[in-house]
Amino acid sequence: MKASDLFIKALENEGVEYIFGVPGEENLDFLESLRTSKIRLILTRHEQGAGFMAATYGRLTGKPGVCISTLGPGATNFTTAAAYAQLGAMPMMMITGQKPIKKSKQGRFQIVDVVDLLRPITKFTKQVVHGNNIPSLVREAFRLAMEERPGAVHLELPEDIADEPDCIDRVFKVVGHRRPDADKSSLQEAAQMIENAKHPLLLIGAGANRKRAQAALTEFVDKTGIPFFNTQMGKGVIDERSEHFLGTAALSDHDFVHDAIRMADLIINVGHDVIEKPPFFMQEGGTKVIHVNFFPAEVDEVYFPQLNVVGDIATSVESLTGLVQQKDNWDFAAYKEVKNHVEQRLSKYFEDTRFPVLPQRVVNILRKTLGEDDIITLDNGVYKIWFARNYQCYQPNTLLLDNALATMGAGLPSGMVAKLINPEKKVVAVCGDGGFMMNSQELETAVRLGLNMVIIILNDNAYGMIKWKQEDMGFENFGLDYGNPDFVKYAESYGAIGHRPGSDAEFVDTLNTALNTDGVHLIDLAVDYSLNHPILNVMIKEDDPK
Repeated sequence: MKASDLFIKALENEGVEYIFGVPGEENLDFLESLRTSKIRLILTRHEQGAGFMAATYGRLTGKPGVCISTLGPGATNFTTAAAYAQLGAMPMMMITGQKPIKKSKQGRFQIVDVVDLLRPITKFTKQVVHGNNIPSLVREAFRLAMEERPGAVHLELPEDIADEPDCIDRVFKVVGHRRPDADKSSLQEAAQMIENAKHPLLLIGAGANRKRAQAALTEFVDKTGIPFFNTQMGKGVIDERSEHFLGTAALSDHDFVHDAIRMADLIINVGHDVIEKPPFFMQEGGTKVIHVNFFPAEVDEVYFPQLNVVGDIATSVESLTGLVQQKDNWDFAAYKEVKNHVEQRLSKYFEDTRFPVLPQRVVNILRKTLGEDDIITLDNGVYKIWFARNYQCYQPNTLLLDNALATMGAGLPSGMVAKLINPEKKVVAVCGDGGFMMNSQELETAVRLGLNMVIIILNDNAYGMIKWKQEDMGFENFGLDYGNPDFVKYAESYGAIGHRPGSDAEFVDTLNTALNTDGVHLIDLAVDYSLNHPILNVMIKEDDPK
């Protein structure tokens, strides 16, 4: 069997549905093998977009998304997406081409040591040096990509290896494994700490976004009544309409929900680790923390838990649910006051119809318009904070944002793959004008794929988050403003449908039309960020300068 055919067979054995990417001449044997496969090639306009799509596929399915590039510049374009997947715990596999390694007449032309380049931002990176090694390397790469903590892996397939004939026709059976249970003594100690606390508080992070863990956590909260909050990437693990939900820690400190965090004498931290931006800062002699995760806590200056409960998260939470009994010494009254305060503050501008539109208003309109399981994907910008704080999630993976690498450029590709694998759901990609332009060429891909989705560009003609930080630090406004193309004409040039509402009411009508009409719809929406500073920087005052 030809080596490239064997590679495709190994991928089919892993259940691969799509390969995203931009092939080059070094991938042509692989591409020919793929042509007759049941795996679908999704040709993108840039390798970074392909990497973001593969990572998001992994995030949504739990199976590694696969992407392909050629050697040299094609492979280097994967680096941001690799870091995005690695830091965000998204299983992803990159396949890159390379010049022949046995004999080449092109010297060092386009040669970059891609294996070493990707080593710091992957869990596994390897060059294939013989066709017969392909089945074991593919199986090992997939195993590591999915093993907790999930992340990015990479295989380099040189041109002459892909063309090797007479490889042994075999693949390795996909064998799963049961994650170990936590030590019983650590569970008993955790239960005792929870029962002895006066103000216990539950934190839910991204690692808890697993089906069994979601069910276990919901049962734990229902039984104990312990209030909970979440990180940005832990949104929706438990339905946020719950009476026990206090809010999302969209900032590390000085947000409304931090009033509750400061009251806690014990935080039960389920599924959060220090790669995601901290939702709170630990201090010596302060609030105690129980770390419940698949792996021990990585000790950090702001995070040093007193107890590690290490093992399968769902099983650990199920055990704690059985061990912990409601106690008279628990006092949640102050938490309820905080909850009321948070809800009043966050909803203050929900019905403000000024134009350009406030980000809080955009959040409210989308929440009222979309269904329980519809999906919003976010790029990175100051609006991400508004969505994390103000958008109430009813189900997991209905608000996809990145709070680990926090890269720009991922919002549109993420929305595309969310729609590709969930055609029955409405999908809205919300991007800043800066982030959108970093991968705007994927509009053509979305149109070519026949996706029915909506893209909202929050347009302020600037890098708004950095301007907010610049103002907060007392610096003059400098170096962060730019001009944009006519986004309506830009969308139409790709075959998409462009809209530019001129009022709040027109935006509501436009959004409803776009969500219920086939095609790729782009809405160029003027946004008013004037409240960023008074609300995000001076939470207790929340003065409106207008």
